Amino acid sequence: METVLVFKTSVTKRNQVRRLRPLLNRTLNGCGEWNFDLEDCDNILRVESHKLTAMAICSIIRMHGFHCEEL
Repeated sequence: METVLVFKTSVTKRNQVRRLRPLLNRTLNGCGEWNFDLEDCDNILRVESHKLTAMAICSIIRMHGFHCEEL
């Protein structure tokens, strides 16, 4: 079953999303989808996956210098 995880992030620019794209794609490995809503005041990251936890996603985003917290 797919789980939808929603995060508040400090990612504010499209070039930052482009930097994270290969990492998120590799992490999901074809088993889910993700997107950023940079128009939202919380710069939302939405992840649909049946294999990743919120802690794993936050850890990955934080390792690359961005704030990330589950909502």
